Amino acid sequence: MVPTPQQALEMLDEYNEGEFHRTHGRIVGEVMRDMAAQLGHEDEADLWQVVGTLHDLDFERWPEEHCVREEQIMREAGIDEVVVRACASHGFGLTGTPYEPTSEMEKVLFAVDELTGLIGAAALMRPSKSVDDLEVKSLKKKYKDKRFAAGCSREVIVQGTEALGWELPELMERTILAMRNAPSAPHGKAVEQN
Repeated sequence: MVPTPQQALEMLDEYNEGEFHRTHGRIVGEVMRDMAAQLGHEDEADLWQVVGTLHDLDFERWPEEHCVREEQIMREAGIDEVVVRACASHGFGLTGTPYEPTSEMEKVLFAVDELTGLIGAAALMRPSKSVDDLEVKSLKKKYKDKRFAAGCSREVIVQGTEALGWELPELMERTILAMRNAPSAPHGKAVEQN
């Protein structure tokens, strides 16, 4: 069974109480949906979104078993192996998962997971507090400053970029554009209303 995007959100909320992890899952899911469209996989947009939404399902409760515990949870819930494998593959080389990202969907998830955090942090530093006016040039400056959003692994971003066969500026541009279309990403108007 492949969950619907709504079912994936419900599952994300069931296993994550903190707003940080819930928001991250939503953003990555929305970015993955947009990337599916950008890359000609519109017919798989729901699948890509579900994978992005659920990729860190276990991280809040079991960070030391990240990617391994979520495999168990998803299999027990009867979730299709395509989703299980794709979610687990984003931790390849970082956690105990044996799954190397091989499909385009898995490679995109591996590449954008860390980058969405960096983009979100860069957007919040802007006067607009928004991804809507963030440009690649500004993001590259933040990316080069290893102290900025230090928890976002530049090494993983580079590995993901290379796996896709892209240059870093292309990944940055595509991900910024996807985040501009992501309702959960930082947009100035939404921040101002709060």
